[in-house]
Amino acid sequence: MAKNDVISVENNITKKDFRKVFWRSFTLLGSFNYEKMEGLAYLYCIEHILKKIYKDDEEGLKQAMLRESAAFNMTIAPAPFVMGISIAMEESVKRDPNFDPASINAIKVSLMGPLSGIGDTFFWGIFRILACSLSIGFAKAGNPIAPFILLILFNIPTFLTRYYGLKIGYTSGNQLLIDLEKSGKMQLFTYCAGILGVAAIGCMIASWVTVSCPLEFTISGNKIVIQEYLDQIMPKLLPLAATLSIYSAIKKNIKITKIISAIVVIGFVLGVFGIIAL
Repeated sequence: MAKNDVISVENNITKKDFRKVFWRSFTLLGSFNYEKMEGLAYLYCIEHILKKIYKDDEEGLKQAMLRESAAFNMTIAPAPFVMGISIAMEESVKRDPNFDPASINAIKVSLMGPLSGIGDTFFWGIFRILACSLSIGFAKAGNPIAPFILLILFNIPTFLTRYYGLKIGYTSGNQLLIDLEKSGKMQLFTYCAGILGVAAIGCMIASWVTVSCPLEFTISGNKIVIQEYLDQIMPKLLPLAATLSIYSAIKKNIKITKIISAIVVIGFVLGVFGIIAL
């Protein structure tokens, strides 16, 4: 093997390994589910590299695979950039016993929102529209290359972003870790990333979880709407309570099938009596 093919001598990570991550990144939506979203596919993308990093540490590999299969959701194209950072941080976990493994998921979560915003804007809002506009022009003229124009124009920036994003994520991730460790700011960075991640989760709860209370009473001619009082206490209080209840059940290792069944039964009963509405 040529020396210039080796990216990390310490763990024998090669360009071939990175190409494998690149091609596997196209499967990110292949196992999407509402528990971990893209988490399982994220692990699949970098699993072979984790095995190289933790080649002599079976327990460390198990913990790394558990970390990297955590809930993850991002626009596909910039996702390999985060994978590169994850690989660099996993190397640091293996190398340095004082390195905090929890910082890996904290940084992953903190990057999901910003990179998804950029990815959605460019890939769905700009590149897709431009590619479709040009290909429609060819299609209207009866030119058979119209679908190929669409695929080429949209996928060139996508491929480049995936490929170079993975490399930049790994190299800049390594340099970032070195700088943070030297300056002693790793703990502060992890703390801030955690805050940003929790804030992003809070936004997702408010946007995606729709639970309200439609109960109304009339007392002395005054109409009382329970939801209005709940909103005065805290907007989106019921979605937050529902999410925290489910999270608490997951932390207690209650099976997902039981949690889903409970949601269906409780939701049905409360819905029939008009206590909650979705």
